[in-house]
Amino acid sequence: MSLQAKQEAFCMAYIETGNASESYRGAYEAGKMSANAVNVEASRLLDNPKVSLRIKALQEPIIKRHSVTVDSLIDELEQARTLAISADQASAAIAATMGKAKITGHDKQVIDHLSSDGSLTPQSPVVILPQKNDSD
Repeated sequence: MSLQAKQEAFCMAYIETGNASESYRGAYEAGKMSANAVNVEASRLLDNPKVSLRIKALQEPIIKRHSVTVDSLIDELEQARTLAISADQASAAIAATMGKAKITGHDKQVIDHLSSDGSLTPQSPVVILPQKNDSD
């Protein structure tokens, strides 16, 4: 399977960045193209069977070398949490639990932007005035 030089450059950039549009800009002359046009062309390249096979071939050794997945990280954190609990190390158990929450996206703080009446209208700001002293 032979690719054109620019297609190969696109594949290499895509492996590094994971961003098809950025990779397209690096491999092709896209200075005068709109962002939408770059996106369309990058998408077409990713759909090209030769290009997608090359990207997969480049990704395989990286995946094997690192073989870290969300599942493997969660398993490791669960083992650490279990060990911490059995050793009566509450802070370590909490840290492992929080690590699992972070990986799964459950550590996000939810901020309610609704006013007390349920609308998105902001409440009027509270102004705190200085108190008057009797000596004033």
